[in-house]
This record gives sequence, C-alpha cells and structure tokens, in this order.
Amino acid sequence: MPTGTPLSADTILSAAEAVIRRHGPGKATVVDVARALGVSHTAVYKHFPTKQALREAVTRRWLDPNRDELAAVAHDDRVQPARRLRSWLHLVLSTKQTKAREDPELFAAYAILAAECSDLAEGHVKDLLAQLAAIVAAGVADGSFAVADSAIAARAIFDATTLFHSLAHAHEWEAQAIHDDLDAVCTLLLDGLTAPEGQ
Repeated sequence: MPTGTPLSADTILSAAEAVIRRHGPGKATVVDVARALGVSHTAVYKHFPTKQALREAVTRRWLDPNRDELAAVAHDDRVQPARRLRSWLHLVLSTKQTKAREDPELFAAYAILAAECSDLAEGHVKDLLAQLAAIVAAGVADGSFAVADSAIAARAIFDATTLFHSLAHAHEWEAQAIHDDLDAVCTLLLDGLTAPEGQ
C-alpha cells in the first residue's frame, strides 16, 4: 500500500478477500490482512476491532451486492406476479452460478464464512424470504394466487428450490439442464399457487 494513502474499510476488505483467496478463510486474521497491506494491525483494528468483525464484513460484502437487483425484480409491479416469481428464482440461480464460476476459491471460502457468521446468513435468508413474500402477496392482491399466508408460502417456495440456491448444491449448478430443471419446479409451484378460475 503506497505511503500516505488513507486506509479505508474497503481497502481492508479487498485485502482480506485476497488473503482468503490465497490461503483460505482461516488465514483471514487481522494480523495477516495488515501484513498484506503493509500496515500495523492497529491500523486495521480501527476499522475492524476483531477477527470476527472482519470476517463478518467480508461475508456481508459478498452477500449484499445482488440484493438490490433481486429486490427490483421482486417489487416490479409492471410484471405479473407469476412471471416475477419465475424471473426472481432464475436470477437467484444465475447470480450464484456467476459467483461460483468466476471466483471458485473465494466462493468455497465464503461457504465456510457464511456458515460461521450464522447471524449474517440468517439475515440474508430473511431478506430473500421477504422478497418472495412480497411477490406472493402481489399475486394474492391481484387474484392470481390463492394463498392464505404469503410468508408461509414464501418459505415453502424457498425450501422447494433449495437445490438452486443453497451453497451445499453449488457443484450441481453447472449441469446443462439446471435452468430447465428450475423452470419445471417453477411451473409446479405456480400451479399450486394459482387461484382456480372463477375464484
């Protein structure tokens, strides 16, 4: 790091990602990141007071970027809820595929970090469930879905599509027919959600 360059949280997180990429999540300590930056660990501690805080920030930086894109799809009232649900689920899969394909070392490390930072992972899932519930609620509001509880339906959809978003199934995402498989599941789910004609 050039002398006199201000040390920012973003710079530290980029260095932490590089350390994780080279050595795995176990090496992403405050001291190791400081060494990679050529600064004292005290300088890093000003931004991240503990190793856990640093690891949580790295994990959050990985989880957050696509949230706005997914939320935009979930809340796009110009699109019918059925199409919106299908598009949202395909976008979740495409996003995960891209992350796994473009940086497999870091992706593998993040799977460990996400498991360790359970509060963050739970918050991420809660956010996804809220987006799903919003789509279902929109379908109930316009009469296209017959669902008693949007939140319960959202949880069922999330659980039914685990193959397409859980890190545990990442090795299956490059299957040639994976999007066709998701489409088939979407059709089945939408058949279950759709209100009978005349209702």
